[in-house]
Amino acid sequence: MGEPQSLQGSPAERGRHAIQDVDIHAWSRRFGLLADPNRLEILLCLHRSPGISVRELAEATGRSENAVSQALRILRHENCIMSERIGRSVVNRLDDAVIHEILHNIGAEHG
Repeated sequence: MGEPQSLQGSPAERGRHAIQDVDIHAWSRRFGLLADPNRLEILLCLHRSPGISVRELAEATGRSENAVSQALRILRHENCIMSERIGRSVVNRLDDAVIHEILHNIGAEHG
């Protein structure tokens, strides 16, 4: 048998570096947002139709405006979306480049 590998080159050491090189908590929060079907549908709608209102999101997803508003509050709190008042309505846009890329990777296309 050959000489034992140094810890730096061992699989365990490389694994430790992989964990240290990534912001685990940020990724966990993002995946948590995407894991909820309601929020994922909303994010897909925002991706395809930037500037969509709460009423239009509710219509698109088949959910109540209240349920959509609650999901948007969570997404806004996590800095994933941007909401802007235009006249009497508030429009929403996806504002997270990483989530944007993830949506592309799962097959989401632009309108």
